[in-house]
Amino acid sequence: MKTAHYILLACALLIGGCSSSLRQEGSSARLGYDFSGIEKVAIVSVEGTIVSETARDQIAEFFAIELLEHGYAPIGRPQVRRLLALRAAEVNEAAVMDLSNPEEAVEIGLALKAPAVLTINVPHFGEAISITATMIDVEDGSILWIAHSSGRGATGESGFFGMGGGGAQQDDLLSGPSARPAGSTSGLPLSPDEAKQVQSIIKDVCRSLPTKAAEKW
Repeated sequence: MKTAHYILLACALLIGGCSSSLRQEGSSARLGYDFSGIEKVAIVSVEGTIVSETARDQIAEFFAIELLEHGYAPIGRPQVRRLLALRAAEVNEAAVMDLSNPEEAVEIGLALKAPAVLTINVPHFGEAISITATMIDVEDGSILWIAHSSGRGATGESGFFGMGGGGAQQDDLLSGPSARPAGSTSGLPLSPDEAKQVQSIIKDVCRSLPTKAAEKW
């Protein structure tokens, strides 16, 4: 019996340690707003220290999973990029839009016929990770929901944050003095450890995301 007790205690401590590595620092949703009227949500931007488009797409995909689980139909970054490319072709210029700007994010949402857009910011990505998500109403540009969470980076045996300690690899993923040159659209994906930790933080961010009520048949 004592052995079983110690095993249960160890499991409880392990679970508690894992949960304490995540910290939802703030969230808010508009009171009285009918989120059931939102069907599609366009994930228009992933901003912050990460410059690798591959890693940004992974982060957007993790948010798409959470949107689906909360009853929404997500529109991913590939569709946003296609729309920007079409607009650029129409004017024969480079597709330059600051999608972190709420007004331009709303413009893309209207073009995609989505009643709401989601913008994502990753201001810290390293030994500590922080992620903020904001849902915006495209009708009036107001914030419907915003949440922030942070956690520790997935440091492993391979080195800093699972990158094997390779400075070149780190520069390929993050912005900074040695980041990829402007205009680069590829970059490294998140390592498995990074992806696992980032997805955990995103789940924590979306804990307060209002769930769209299921339709009654």
